[in-house]
Amino acid sequence: MQKKRWIALTALRKVLTCAICSIALVALFSVHVPVFPSSKQHDIKYQKLSAEQSWTLELAPPHLLKAPLPSRKLDGSSGTVETDKLWKPPPNRDFVPCVEPSPNYTSPTESRGYLLVHTNGGLNQMRAGICDMVAVARIINATLVIPELDKRSFWKDSSNFSDVFDEDHFINALADDVKIITKLPKELATGTRAVKHFRSWSGMDYYQEEIASLWEEYEVIRAAKSDSRLANNNLPLDIQKLRCRACYEALRFAPQIEAMGKLLVDRMRSFGSYIALHLRFEEDMLAFSGCTQDLSPAEADELRIIRENTSYWKEKEIDPIERRSKGFCPLTPKEVGIFLSALGYPSNTPIYIAAGKIYGGDSHMAALRSRYPILMSKETLASVEELEPFTNHASQMAALDYIVSVESDVFIPSYSGNMARAVEGHRRFLGHRKTISPDRKALVRLFDKLEHGTLKDGKNLSNRVIEMHRKRQGSPRKRKGPISGTRGTERFRSEEPFYVNPLPDCLCKKELPMQTTL
Repeated sequence: MQKKRWIALTALRKVLTCAICSIALVALFSVHVPVFPSSKQHDIKYQKLSAEQSWTLELAPPHLLKAPLPSRKLDGSSGTVETDKLWKPPPNRDFVPCVEPSPNYTSPTESRGYLLVHTNGGLNQMRAGICDMVAVARIINATLVIPELDKRSFWKDSSNFSDVFDEDHFINALADDVKIITKLPKELATGTRAVKHFRSWSGMDYYQEEIASLWEEYEVIRAAKSDSRLANNNLPLDIQKLRCRACYEALRFAPQIEAMGKLLVDRMRSFGSYIALHLRFEEDMLAFSGCTQDLSPAEADELRIIRENTSYWKEKEIDPIERRSKGFCPLTPKEVGIFLSALGYPSNTPIYIAAGKIYGGDSHMAALRSRYPILMSKETLASVEELEPFTNHASQMAALDYIVSVESDVFIPSYSGNMARAVEGHRRFLGHRKTISPDRKALVRLFDKLEHGTLKDGKNLSNRVIEMHRKRQGSPRKRKGPISGTRGTERFRSEEPFYVNPLPDCLCKKELPMQTTL
């Protein structure tokens, strides 16, 4: 009897051992793969849901079905602690948005006339200008006509306001601030109007006196330009808060752009935490700035000719070496790769390239791709059919990059242009999300030492790069005023732009609940 029991017990142990081994093997060889819908579903579909034109989108292009999911562990490291530090946002010190108007703020008073606005520049330059013109309309008691987007800039984009922004939402969201209409009344459409280049960085007195006085002769005032027409500082708090409400709440992208942007974010999220890299290595930027690092003589000459033939670019003769040494050039793709490696980001880090067409294409991206092979963009995340509604419209394509950049775990701009500044400010408003601003002037000196062999790519370089960027990661701070010693226009030009950092005007310390004692 005991012998039978022993045989049964032995058999049971063997079964349990086999089961445990099987489970262990399954766990060991299991790999998580991002799941996308079948290729039959990859075409984007706009489905109208309501009168407000909400949209839904079906995921995902079939070319992503084979995309690898990177490990989230640092190469050659213990893993989680270092990884968490790389992605962790800076402490927000309990700052939260506070854009509600004061108790004394009233609904718009009776309009004295109509303000027409011709915006200028690319998407983000126009965004800032539109928000400033909302504030100007409030100051001079004007009815704002939906602004006209710039169709004559370098990008030659034919988009109208409603193609890029949610027009109905913009009008309704600001109804308690400014009266906004879609077009001038017919009887005024061909009438005489005052066409004015508003003075740059102007305060309340300029608009309340000089501009408002035009109402005595005209019913329509046309602002020939919109960028940098309002001071950054020393404005009433209610006007500053209005600028923030306009920028971060009212000026929402058109529904189809918002939906496509969310789709791109979801696809990037399938790879885990990601960096949005605003890589300003595009033809217009390089031609305008005169920066030639890592370019061939033929490429440098091509860009020089573009600069000379673009009439509204004032500066023609540029010393590229001097400009780069002062930190006025965008980092090249090669330099960005060195920078990211020195910061400690492993080679399997997913990176979204927020940019237009990179000048020179693959030839200039090779050095960055060799370090970071998981380089994605709207063109690689979405199919041609999905992007077709936005293609050939620079502002709409830039809006997609803007959305993915604002939502990224880390945002890094290679140059502090309009896009970089706008995204940084928006991320500050949303809770001081991690934004690493490269110290280009200091980095250039390190890159040159690498090039000359006096510094090696390794721990020493990494320590120096990490230390110099410890306080350049988007933590809360007050907006910077003018540089000491500057005067006149240069004084205003040297101030940190309002939309780069809306603190203290639009961000306040969160009020903690009162504690009671028994």
